[in-house]
Amino acid sequence: MSTLLQEIESQISGIKTAVGKQNVGVVREIGDGVAKIEGLTGAMLNEMLDFGHGVTGIALNLEETEVGAIILGEYTEIKEGQEVRTTGKLLQVPVGKGLLGRVVNSLGQPIDGKGPVKNETSYPVEKIAPGIIRRRSVSQPVQTGIMPIDAMIPIGRGQRELIIGDRSTGKTTICVDTMISNARLNKAAEAKGDKDYRPLYSIYVAVGQKQSNIARVISVLEQEGALPYTIVVVAAASDSATNQYLAPFAGAAMGEWFMDNGMDALIIYDDLSKHATAYRQVSLVLKRPSGREAYPGDVFYLHSRLLERAARLSEKYGNGSLTALPIIETQLGDVSAYIPTNVISITDGQIYLETDLFYQGIRPAISVGLSVSRVGSAAQVKAMKQVAGRVKLELAQFRELAAFAQFGSDLDAQTQAKLERGKRVVEIFKQPQYKPVLVEVQVVVLWAAQNGHFDNVPVDKVKDCQTKLTDYLLSRKPDLMAKIVKEKALNDALTAEVKAAVIEFKSSYR
Repeated sequence: MSTLLQEIESQISGIKTAVGKQNVGVVREIGDGVAKIEGLTGAMLNEMLDFGHGVTGIALNLEETEVGAIILGEYTEIKEGQEVRTTGKLLQVPVGKGLLGRVVNSLGQPIDGKGPVKNETSYPVEKIAPGIIRRRSVSQPVQTGIMPIDAMIPIGRGQRELIIGDRSTGKTTICVDTMISNARLNKAAEAKGDKDYRPLYSIYVAVGQKQSNIARVISVLEQEGALPYTIVVVAAASDSATNQYLAPFAGAAMGEWFMDNGMDALIIYDDLSKHATAYRQVSLVLKRPSGREAYPGDVFYLHSRLLERAARLSEKYGNGSLTALPIIETQLGDVSAYIPTNVISITDGQIYLETDLFYQGIRPAISVGLSVSRVGSAAQVKAMKQVAGRVKLELAQFRELAAFAQFGSDLDAQTQAKLERGKRVVEIFKQPQYKPVLVEVQVVVLWAAQNGHFDNVPVDKVKDCQTKLTDYLLSRKPDLMAKIVKEKALNDALTAEVKAAVIEFKSSYR
């Protein structure tokens, strides 16, 4: 065995001498988008390798006698015995505002047929996350336009909030609604010439999704006018495992450009379960030893170094932010599986979507008991904090009482009142997809619910009453809505105005 090794090493040193100082190796084995290369003694981790004919790879495994590399793009042209050179560069993707409104692949190349991307600069795909000194605490809200989230599980700019649930429970819909809501707020601020408003740009990373699903999301964003404020990064199910593994990191680099330049961005990873599967696939082909559920030992590090790149930077470092909404798909509601528990421990809270609630018609199907935001009311405007302070606790109590009330008919008046109020709050929190609600409308509706103005409305009429109240507020009380936006808090005078508006609406509601 040692003589064979000596022979190989002498061949490698012969190749090195022949090409001078360039670090050159030879492909020993190729297959499944992975190459084993002998002789690249100077290769570094994540370094780009040149296979010739425009084919590039990335060095992932650095072993004693060989380097394991993943190939970007088409690998069928690569043959055993051909030369490979190191480049001394890290993989980079184009970044900048020129990518907004575009659909790109995991290397930042356009795939929407709209011509080349007007990019200003490039960023490395892998980058060290901002350190503690550069960060500041989360305090500005991301207005999702989804009432139960904005009221009970608020998301702040710079936060990482996990969206978790079984397949087909509305996880992607929550993210699409958030993108639409912020695009509308951006557009409204531009129309008003509001210099104080900080626009929120979105990056949607689709990993391992069916192309039909991705096309549907893109068409919804286009119809709702959100695409001009969005970058879509696609690594579909038909793409190689390498592309699926790289796509979230490419999206993070694009988001970091906004953060580093004092702007706010939101990145959605849809979804990290498929990302972990793609990484497992690459690792197994590279012959890395597998651990729990056959995932490689560093799968936690894979997601932690990705999600740590979301941050809110301090004033000194530009005051930018990158908010992350990773999605995880569970199997039969099992949140204690390997990948879900990993990502739960990395993020600042989770929104858990329940299948049972979804099929009961409660949509978004958010489980109040299991969902939490570890940033809490720091990410809410004061007016929302004032009206939504107790609603989460009340709703959780209602769910427990409703389960208990099934077993007994004799309930005291107080319990009965809590159940009736809870039923109405559940109705108020139901929301059709792609119809985000403005925060000022949410404040008035929740104030009305908390102060008993929906108590006399039959449960089946609550949604109709809420819709009419919203129309009334937007068409007849624009000054009141503008005041709530400007003040951001309900003082006594403003509360009196809200009360008068709700009573006036009730007198005319039929």
